[in-house]
Amino acid sequence: MIAKRLEDISSFMVMDVLEKANEMEHQGIDVIHLEVGEPDFDVPECIKIAACQALEDGHTHYTHSLGMIELRNAICEHYDTFYNITIQPEQVMITSGTSPAMLSLFAVLLNPGDEVIISDPGYACYPNFIKFVQGIPTRVPVYAEDGFQYRSSAIRARLNARTKAIFINSPSNPTGNLLSEERLKEIAAMSTKGTYIISDEIYHGLVYEGREHSILEYTQQAFVLNGFSKLYAMTGLRLGYLIAPLEFIRPLQKIQQNFFISANSMAQMAGITALKHAGDDIARMKQVYNQRRCFMIQGLRQIGFEITVEPTGAFYVFANARRFSADSLKLTYEILENAHVGVTPGVDFGIHGEGYLRFSYANSLENIKIGLDRLGKYLHTRGS
Repeated sequence: MIAKRLEDISSFMVMDVLEKANEMEHQGIDVIHLEVGEPDFDVPECIKIAACQALEDGHTHYTHSLGMIELRNAICEHYDTFYNITIQPEQVMITSGTSPAMLSLFAVLLNPGDEVIISDPGYACYPNFIKFVQGIPTRVPVYAEDGFQYRSSAIRARLNARTKAIFINSPSNPTGNLLSEERLKEIAAMSTKGTYIISDEIYHGLVYEGREHSILEYTQQAFVLNGFSKLYAMTGLRLGYLIAPLEFIRPLQKIQQNFFISANSMAQMAGITALKHAGDDIARMKQVYNQRRCFMIQGLRQIGFEITVEPTGAFYVFANARRFSADSLKLTYEILENAHVGVTPGVDFGIHGEGYLRFSYANSLENIKIGLDRLGKYLHTRGS
């Protein structure tokens, strides 16, 4: 019999769509992938060289469970340089991607029945991490007319004695929008010793208008999730980290020691180089992403999708598709099967994402053009 803890765990719909698209490709069908949030760029050359050199130099063994001190120091320097924040390396735990960091964090922070406030729409996997450790995801709707930003009053209305954390993600997946500095300060002011802010900052650096801020600029009662997958195109190298208040580090370390041992040593060496030497590569990738962003927003609007607030970060456009269908999952598979374009159903991100589709511009401009052309022709022949 399957364990009961999995009864409430939903599938990750975008992965279901991707796997269906892969099956079609194996049958010889050409599919344009606008569903996956994975950079199409190869890892920057300096990072590739560093990873290969690490192998040659024998960095193939366990490291300290919290991660190499050199990498933790580099992360502290990064946050000092970009956010003017002082972090101690003892506050940093290196993980094999941000997902293990998130699982460890909730395992340490939550008792059964404890609540975490999350936005709806919001990243599809957040509630599953929370439910896996018997926590309760408390969904707070965010709206297009607000730029998909939390309303502080809506958060306060859901706070109670069981609330352990308020989860933020800026720039956001799926909306690509930034929380304003004013809103971040309002949310930070709600943090206490018993109610923490958890900030997923994995898309920091991928901002095209305005400036991103770390939650640690406004409160120390906070956890930061970040990593190298998105900004540095290092998805397959599986390298992330968690910044936590000092009192949580030893419990987090025990989770790491028992379940994960340590992050990949070669990837950690590559991470040091990424932070110190990949700035020019990042600037080049950002310029290309921004070109794609502008093109995709214009193209989707021409097809008939509504985009109330233009996204300014990450690499997603969250477009209102209600003109075409109120059932985003059904529409997603209809588009895949008939137009051969992969997109993500908005309902994957919560009930308030229903009626939307998420489009990723982490693909070449050429492929985006082909995908939008196919999509437009299909929806035109299909009718509203």
